[in-house]
Amino acid sequence: MAPLRAALVTATALVVGVVPTASAAAAPAPTEAVGTVAASGTVVQEGGPLVVPVGEEAPVTTRFTITLPASVTGRVTLGLRVPMPLPSAGDNNLPSATCSVNGGAYQSCGWGYENAEQNDSWNDGYSLSLPPTEAARTLTYDLRIATNRWGLIGERAGTLEMKDASGRVVASGPAALDFVPGTPEPGDRATVHARDKSGVLWQYEATSDPARPFKARTRVGGGWNAYTAITKLSPTVAAGWGSLVARDKAGVLWYYEGTGNPARPFKARARVGGGWNTYTSITGTRGNLVARDRDGVLWSYDTKTYWDDAPAMFKPRVRVGGGWNAYNLVTNLADRVVARDASGVLWSYEHKGNNWYGEEFDAKAPFKPRVRVGGGWNAYTAVTETGEMTKRLTWRGDGIARDRDGRLWLYHATPHAARTQIGRGWNIYTAIV
Repeated sequence: MAPLRAALVTATALVVGVVPTASAAAAPAPTEAVGTVAASGTVVQEGGPLVVPVGEEAPVTTRFTITLPASVTGRVTLGLRVPMPLPSAGDNNLPSATCSVNGGAYQSCGWGYENAEQNDSWNDGYSLSLPPTEAARTLTYDLRIATNRWGLIGERAGTLEMKDASGRVVASGPAALDFVPGTPEPGDRATVHARDKSGVLWQYEATSDPARPFKARTRVGGGWNAYTAITKLSPTVAAGWGSLVARDKAGVLWYYEGTGNPARPFKARARVGGGWNTYTSITGTRGNLVARDRDGVLWSYDTKTYWDDAPAMFKPRVRVGGGWNAYNLVTNLADRVVARDASGVLWSYEHKGNNWYGEEFDAKAPFKPRVRVGGGWNAYTAVTETGEMTKRLTWRGDGIARDRDGRLWLYHATPHAARTQIGRGWNIYTAIV
């Protein structure tokens, strides 16, 4: 029996050695990794995806309702992760955002790939941090969004996550922002100018709404019957920017610079110089001028990069070529020079290079070979370029044309486009620019 007793004593000692005594420290309980779901709270976006108009509209609001288990206490934060375009130079392309917690005052919310409150674990979007607050069974967050960034257009689905003070996710749910075209800001909407028979110049501001293409006209000023030719030097917009030139009956060319003030769009005129009666057509194109003389020769006047006063604004003229008397109309339409022949066929002369963006530009041979647009253009008594008239923002000019019945037609982005009627009664005007 001695060997058996010895074995039992040894076994008992081994068991006693592995059982904690009352005075020993308790073993730590397993913990959840930071960022894992600690409780089954919910986040609900009331009303579904928030529709955000892109443009000058007021901010729109969406509400998130968060329900937390009673076990969640202390400080909590809410983050919205949603795919966004990569930032461009000098512009992060992100909408403005303000937030309110539980009906409190609105405060700015910050976007970032990673920040102190939330990080973008997907690595494919931005994280918007909403204000922190104390946990409760039910929380409400109101988020106001506004933007004029057209690159955001489209639905962007993401996720809302609430985290506790340790960084654990305690509630989550889907969220979405649906960016749709709104009314472009004034700097992105064209203005059309028209002179009536008494010499008053009127301004029509585009709305970008096909059902109501223009706002009510506003008076620029009188005395414009003094001019025998008026042309935009650069497209004019509702923000009051853009310029034009006008030739008076004595052959003097005058420059009207934009002010940036929609209520007074042009500064006092500045004299460019005399002798412009030698031309039968003067057309602004890409910030420069092309002018046809009585012999049918087309000349190019390029603006200088830097100039202090109107008389010094143009470089010496450059001869483009002859034969332009074959046309009864030379103008600019949808970012290119167009010319109409006696049979009513419109021809397009596209620029070879874009000197606005540093591409090679030869003033002596600025155009590609002409391209036939089509016939029937003798139906129009006025054809001219405008800035962008629609919501599509192609960053190319549009064109407008008035027919003999006074109807106004829009050609979007190219003279080859299908025309759209945008007005009637325009026969009261002697010039449209």
